[in-house]
Amino acid sequence: MMQFLAQNSWVMYLVILWTLPWKGIALWMAARRNDAWWFVSLLVINTLGILEIFYILVFSKRKV
Repeated sequence: MMQFLAQNSWVMYLVILWTLPWKGIALWMAARRNDAWWFVSLLVINTLGILEIFYILVFSKRKV
């Protein structure tokens, strides 16, 4: 795996470009909603944006 990443560093750049915006938006939303557990989870767990997308689209919706 390390040899693959060494030869194809563009893959790592794509992963970073995909993950950072999702993580930033999700962390910002969790902080504004005072969701401390979500904030810590999103900060520590790296799921390539999957957990962040679920938080943004499903869990962060305000209950009416």
